[in-house]
Amino acid sequence: MPVRHGLLALLSRGPRHGYQLRVEFEASTGATWPLNIGQVYTTLSRLERDGLVTPGESDEQGRVVYTITEAGRAEMVRWFSSPVIHSDRPRDELVIKLAMAVAAQKVDVAEVIQKQRTATMRALQQLTRAKRAATEGAAQRLVLDSMIFHAEAEQRWLDHCEAFLKEER
Repeated sequence: MPVRHGLLALLSRGPRHGYQLRVEFEASTGATWPLNIGQVYTTLSRLERDGLVTPGESDEQGRVVYTITEAGRAEMVRWFSSPVIHSDRPRDELVIKLAMAVAAQKVDVAEVIQKQRTATMRALQQLTRAKRAATEGAAQRLVLDSMIFHAEAEQRWLDHCEAFLKEER
């Protein structure tokens, strides 16, 4: 899970409490994947259960500071040294939606594609504006570039779907 490993990576820089981890995670990803503070603490509890972090004393404001363990460092190294396998990624809702639109009766697949194309183009424009305004550094830029490339690839795939379906008629 990326949040789990992301928190380990942040803790490798030194002890942190949950709120710091949330802020640093969001800054590292260009605030494109906001984290709920509850998710951070739930993940920290699981990391503690698995022996990957240890809680320390509470700071002056009552926040528990967490430290990565040697097992946590080893898990982080394992994660960074392992490629992401396509079969490990979540199912793509758009692919499933279009496949089901083709399989279903009385669904205007061309309309489904067009609505998605419009939404993807809008997202691409927003991402391009965000990239121009990016100030958080290399990590933020890389995240935004990835999202832009995915949106561009989605547009090409939608074009392909439309052309393919026209040929099938």
